[in-house]
Amino acid sequence: MRLTLKPLSVIIALSLAWLAGSPVAFAQQQVRVGVYENPPKLRLADGKPSGIFGDILSSIAEREDWQLTAVPCAWEQCLNMLRKGQIELMPDVAATPERRHLFSFHQTPALLAWSQIFTRAGINVQSPMDLEGLAIAVLANSVQQAYLRNLTSGFAVDVRFVEVNSLEEAFNAVQEGRADVAVANQLYGDFNGPRFGLAPAALVFQPVELFYATPLNQQQQLRDRIDHWLNKWKGQPDSPYFEALSRWGGGEQDSKVDNVLVWSLVGMALALLVAISIVALLRRQVAEKAGSLKESETYLSVLLSNVDSLIYVKGTDFRYRYINQRVIEFLGRDKDEIIGRRDEDLLSEESLLGVRDTDRRVIENGERIMEEEVGIGTLNDGSEPRTFLTVKQPLKDDDGAVIGLVGVSTDITEKLKSEQRIHRLAFYDSLTGLPNQRLLLERLQEAADRVVRNESQGAVLFIDLDNFRDLNDILGHKAGDRLLEQVAERMQLRVREEDTLARFGGDEFVLVVEGLEWDQESAREQVEQLASDLRNLIKVPFHYDDHVFEPTASIGAALFSDASEYPGDLIKWAELAMYQAKVSGRNSSCFYEPSMQAEVHSRARLETGIRQGLEYEEFELYYQPQFDADVGLMGLEALVRWCPPSGEMISPADFIPVAESTGLIRPLGRWILQEACEQLVRWSDHPLLSGVRVSVNISAQQLHESGFVTEVLSVLEQTGADPKLLKLELTETLLVRNVEETIDKMTRLRERGVSFSLDDFGTGYSSLTYLKRLPLHQLKIDQSFVRDLLSDENDAAIIRTVVALGESLELSVIAEGVETQEQREVLLSFGCHQFQGYLFGRPMPADALEASLAETSRSTDLS
Repeated sequence: MRLTLKPLSVIIALSLAWLAGSPVAFAQQQVRVGVYENPPKLRLADGKPSGIFGDILSSIAEREDWQLTAVPCAWEQCLNMLRKGQIELMPDVAATPERRHLFSFHQTPALLAWSQIFTRAGINVQSPMDLEGLAIAVLANSVQQAYLRNLTSGFAVDVRFVEVNSLEEAFNAVQEGRADVAVANQLYGDFNGPRFGLAPAALVFQPVELFYATPLNQQQQLRDRIDHWLNKWKGQPDSPYFEALSRWGGGEQDSKVDNVLVWSLVGMALALLVAISIVALLRRQVAEKAGSLKESETYLSVLLSNVDSLIYVKGTDFRYRYINQRVIEFLGRDKDEIIGRRDEDLLSEESLLGVRDTDRRVIENGERIMEEEVGIGTLNDGSEPRTFLTVKQPLKDDDGAVIGLVGVSTDITEKLKSEQRIHRLAFYDSLTGLPNQRLLLERLQEAADRVVRNESQGAVLFIDLDNFRDLNDILGHKAGDRLLEQVAERMQLRVREEDTLARFGGDEFVLVVEGLEWDQESAREQVEQLASDLRNLIKVPFHYDDHVFEPTASIGAALFSDASEYPGDLIKWAELAMYQAKVSGRNSSCFYEPSMQAEVHSRARLETGIRQGLEYEEFELYYQPQFDADVGLMGLEALVRWCPPSGEMISPADFIPVAESTGLIRPLGRWILQEACEQLVRWSDHPLLSGVRVSVNISAQQLHESGFVTEVLSVLEQTGADPKLLKLELTETLLVRNVEETIDKMTRLRERGVSFSLDDFGTGYSSLTYLKRLPLHQLKIDQSFVRDLLSDENDAAIIRTVVALGESLELSVIAEGVETQEQREVLLSFGCHQFQGYLFGRPMPADALEASLAETSRSTDLS
């Protein structure tokens, strides 16, 4: 990615945007949590909240630095304590209208549950009428008890409620014979039912959304942070949220909902159909039982008007004979405007074909039908088409002749939308809308199978944006997200419908291409052209505020024929090729070659070797002298060297990148700092090296560790080294991230006497605004500018600019990589008076350095 700059200076004058700081974590906060036994949703384990709600809350508390204190209580007791403010939080609470007057809830539901009847062997409950004469164990003052009381009253079903204080007590009551059935949420019942010998019945009701509750109008901060993590984790299939669901059996929730809900709806529909048929029969006996019929009709009318489904009766002429309140609400008309009319007068033209087809099959063929009716809309303007799960059954007279149909249609539109949202969260990236890794791997397997069947060729392209982190660090993550969105949109212009473009993670994308020529060379040419087109699309300048970036990408490619048996290897091979493209200079493409795998193994061996080298003290510090204009020794740079037992020296250019990529640079950096400080102490009384500063290079990973300052001061204290003789060298790239934090760390060390040098100056993106605030002692001109100083005017101009900048900021300037007398003389003419390079001395071990300086001193004395 190339940054288009406004002219301030050729290299130096890059202005950086201030990065927003990381969110400040809550201070340690005590949170009392009411815990009642309701596994698997909630339980007490080892004195801590557990179960689905408990595990999710514990994960949030860990990230928010909350101290959870579990308060055991029964259900009713927990609610009373929450209402009195004796606890701050209670999990697993349904947000009913009544409770919203007593408690406060967060916004995003933590879990979806529903209530269900659980029975012991020998008791069959298919509908509300089957509850006649049964004893029902139910939580006292619960929403389930209120619902069942209304339901059984509406059906005139005689039941006895056995009030309990916990769900375990309810299941015990059935097991011991004190009750016939128990009411519980489906999660508790499925989890605990087998232990009590209870099984779920077909009667399902009251789907509810469950939350964490706090005392009314209190603990807003708790609720906001809970919403934050729920919203974040529900979009991540491997998050603590889904881990908790999987751990406690909640991972199967969706499929259970589908099966149970459908069969429950069927059961309810059949029950209602039977009830309506009974009404039809009663009407034919009106002369004999007029009073009883009127009472039954009243009860049934009240009941059907309160059922959350469309219930209707049509005659053989397809005209409506009966409708409940939900039909009136859906059609948006008065009852008198509906009775006696056909669907042509009420529904949109798009809805009629499917509805009329099922009606004819019921009335003309006597079929019983259950199916989804999709896109049912009314003639009212602005009404949204809905999807219904519909059951239709013929009405027959005493002779078996069909006299009409009765239908029950349940609106499942929102349920389907929820399923679609869940599917999208599980299989698509929330930022770009592209398939995620999970869907990518599925489609890759399918593509590999098709390629084999069709005897064609395919390829995987691994696309990584160059220097994307610099953009994030300079302009912030919002700019980075916007660029990712634009890059995804641009690449889709070149991707065919049958191919799959996925976001693999961060700034990485993967493209699966099928239908290439079977000939490998022809396929490679097609992929090369595709990769070139993608790079050109990505390269379009990106504008954000007053900044202009030209993004570039490195692309690795692997043909399907490169894979062994597992297609997922293709992604790994393409990624290896992408890294090779970056090594080749970025903004390029590269095909996978088997030799790349050998390089990976080589890096793995280096990683193992570094670990062993640290353990067996195979590393050694070399020191390269630094001189002033009078050829007086004014400093040393400590450089690490590695000589393993094989005796063959390994170049830092080979092992330092591996150490940085694996995190081993941190222990290696600590060892270098420790060894350099110990050497300072050994030289404290040396006639030539006493009082000479030693420079130690610091890596980005070391500097950005929170305990970096403490670590440096600890080494100085342990070794007894003089802080004024220790100089830490930082590269410009270290200053791109967390500038304020870096300045703070440098200032604290500078106050203790440690000095700083800015290494490789001129190769990065230093901002003059921050540069003048850094507690620096020295600027170090990079050897890449010194190398071509005598032949490249641009390099000479850069060096003059750096020297002038050092003078204006009152910083010393040293040039590294000085190899000839001519380079030294030109640097002197520019005002640079400190030098390091082969002209003055190569890096050497401490004893060799001492001998060399002693020889030089003797030669000087003799002359």
